[in-house]
Amino acid sequence: MAKRKNQNREFWQSAKIQNAGIIQYYNRLTELSISMFDWQGLPDTVDPRFLELALFTDGHAIFFQDDGGLGYLALRCAIGGHLDVYQIPVERYAYATNGYYNELNAENSVIIFNNMIHTPSTLDVEVFATRLSDLDRAIDVNAKAQKTPVLIQCEESQRLTMKNLYAQYEGNAPVIYGDKNLNPNSIKVLKTDAPYVADSLYELRTQIWNEALTYLGISNISYQKSERLITDEVIRNQGGTIASRYSRLNARRQACDQINAMFGLNVTCDYREDYRELEGKEITSETEDTNGQQGGENDE
Repeated sequence: MAKRKNQNREFWQSAKIQNAGIIQYYNRLTELSISMFDWQGLPDTVDPRFLELALFTDGHAIFFQDDGGLGYLALRCAIGGHLDVYQIPVERYAYATNGYYNELNAENSVIIFNNMIHTPSTLDVEVFATRLSDLDRAIDVNAKAQKTPVLIQCEESQRLTMKNLYAQYEGNAPVIYGDKNLNPNSIKVLKTDAPYVADSLYELRTQIWNEALTYLGISNISYQKSERLITDEVIRNQGGTIASRYSRLNARRQACDQINAMFGLNVTCDYREDYRELEGKEITSETEDTNGQQGGENDE
């Protein structure tokens, strides 16, 4: 019974660490995703953080003007019912967790979609978070196997003693003591010789992390190279990143055009400056530096 309890405890401890890793990566990627867009011209009554969170989790939100005096709002919405010729829901229902509810239509509201296929980003982020967490655990296990690459065989009566000795060893005790009942002849220690692959796993994790950044439209270098990348290589490498931006950005810009036409506002949306350095001064700076080096070589 005690053995089974220990096994259950170890299982749940491992599962807890695994779930914590998934949640950690999910939260990090969610935070990056909802922080990328820069909304300008929104009324003060609209919270852009909540708007982005609704788009991320639900795939859509709704912009409208409240008749009860709350002003312009951008809230979560339930969509369904009849569709127009472009398969956009005609009936929309804005709601909030405090009980707010408003029945709307295509004449007094605009649906803001998360991307061009009108889906949330949660599924993709969950997949990336799970894969990244799995690799983290594999790295931990492989790294720990380098510290304790042994298999201990002993009598059942000495199992508890061996566990206590191993606990001292794992705790980096400078000296490990055994009592007089310890029979070293009945103990066999077999080396497992676990191969060290943590560095390869870490490189794979970095590649998957960069894939997640590419999906979100965040600039990254998806592969490592010993020498410095030239400007053309960087631009080509960022092609997937830039392409990933268009779907979500164009969906928001389309909503901005509809909002401005319906309510006479001047709302715009773009990527934040940090995510657009590749198209501007960063590339220019590197180009000048590269040209300067080439010019120096030619002068010689």
